[in-house]
Amino acid sequence: MSDGRMIFEREREDLAKIVKLIFTRKNTNVAGGNFSFLATDETGKDFIIMTPTMMSEAYLGDLSAAQILVVNPDNREIVSGVGSLTREINMHQAVYRTNSKIRAVLHAHAPNAMFWATTGLTMPNLTEATQKVGSMPVMKFAPNCSEELAVITSTYIRENQLPVPHMLLLDSHGVLINATGKTGMEAIHKALSILDTVEWNAEIAYKQAIFQALGITDKFHSKGEDIASLDDLKQNIAIYNHTEIGAGGD
Repeated sequence: MSDGRMIFEREREDLAKIVKLIFTRKNTNVAGGNFSFLATDETGKDFIIMTPTMMSEAYLGDLSAAQILVVNPDNREIVSGVGSLTREINMHQAVYRTNSKIRAVLHAHAPNAMFWATTGLTMPNLTEATQKVGSMPVMKFAPNCSEELAVITSTYIRENQLPVPHMLLLDSHGVLINATGKTGMEAIHKALSILDTVEWNAEIAYKQAIFQALGITDKFHSKGEDIASLDDLKQNIAIYNHTEIGAGGD
């Protein structure tokens, strides 16, 4: 930049802080995770602001703004940033191409949500804070970073015309949260909020399932209603409260 500042400096500082926060909250681990959002330059061109490969294993989530990458989506060239591009760019770019409203993609290894991702069952969505996310199904398995995984996730989003925001569970791998906003920075903050609140929901859903198995309760309960049973869970029916989302909060 002519004024001596990094390109997209504010955006990169923000993402570095988000990475540290996600690690502090233990919503991902040293096995990985990668986060990105779109930022627009003065000409109107979008660039991908993205975490580098090895952000978890090598740097333990403690990144500087200079380590956050600015990527040209046309050719995957790193325009600015110290580090290498993760192969998970396959999935991020595929997701962005499904819907122009998606401005942020967050993939993490949140432990309670990963429990549901290993069961093959759609996670029951029971809390008011997560109601807007709707169904949280498990995708067909494909190896991490593979083009196959990118195709599976993007095809599911496109064919089901998923509203934004939404969240998918990656079989034995983690969570994928896609969010919208007036800017990419706003969208990544919404994705962060979903990651945090879904972790609470994942534990609550597990405990409600245990209570039913023990005979303490009969149904999954959400917002004053009994909405489903263990049989619905076993049949992999999407369990969430379909009533209108309240006006309060976000």
